[in-house]
Amino acid sequence: MPDTNNSAVRAPLRSLRFAHGGGHGSVRRVTGAILNALGILVGGIIGLMRTSPLSAQWQTYFRVALGVSTVFYGLKLTWMSIGGPFGLVIKQIVIAFLAVLLGKHLGHLLRLQVASNHVGQYARKLIEQTQQKETLHFSNGLTSCAILFCASPLGILGAIHDGLPGQPDGRGYFYPLAVKAVMDALAMMSFVRLFGLGAMLSALPVFLLLGTMTLACAIYLQPFLAAHGLLHSVNAVGGLIICTVGTVIFEIKRVELADFLPALAVAPLITWVWK
Repeated sequence: MPDTNNSAVRAPLRSLRFAHGGGHGSVRRVTGAILNALGILVGGIIGLMRTSPLSAQWQTYFRVALGVSTVFYGLKLTWMSIGGPFGLVIKQIVIAFLAVLLGKHLGHLLRLQVASNHVGQYARKLIEQTQQKETLHFSNGLTSCAILFCASPLGILGAIHDGLPGQPDGRGYFYPLAVKAVMDALAMMSFVRLFGLGAMLSALPVFLLLGTMTLACAIYLQPFLAAHGLLHSVNAVGGLIICTVGTVIFEIKRVELADFLPALAVAPLITWVWK
């Protein structure tokens, strides 16, 4: 009889269970979405319990900590995705920066940031409407917070990389969504005072959207990228884009983050052609 304890047999079985959500794989695959939803709920609870907003000193502390964390985890993802002989490393770096440059121009042509701005303006109108009329707290809170939290470029990036192997053990890279969870928690501390419980319910659409994106990347995108040797290029570029979020947090420069998203598709295309 064949030895079922052989690692050559166990590895494909583990991979199959992992890809299709068996065992604990499904939990690991949406770790970032779970953390983001929990961050929103925890921030809402703290906001309801506190009688005063965070002091300027604490706000500065959190901004610095979040900015440093975002840059660190972005650089870490890029670093782990680049390796090999010196010539190959240079090639990977050139592909990554070229993909970011071309992706930015493509995103500008597609007007992705413009669309993102329109979505944000709609959410701000709901907030202003609630402040002025003191009505529709529940529905406006749910809608505006869900829009703001779901449309975040960092959320889209985080959900994609949580569904792609980005760590040495093959797990998804959920750290960008962990940082976003803290950012959303801080925002929710203010939103919940204005909107009440309706704002906290935005955790559900955030979890469903980001979790669905993560699972879709894990089940459909990851096998294709891995089979053609394109996974590292996507991770390297994603790490660079995540780093740019830090410049926004530090208020160093106004960056049109949404326009960079097509770079995730440009990177494997350049890698495919440049073989």
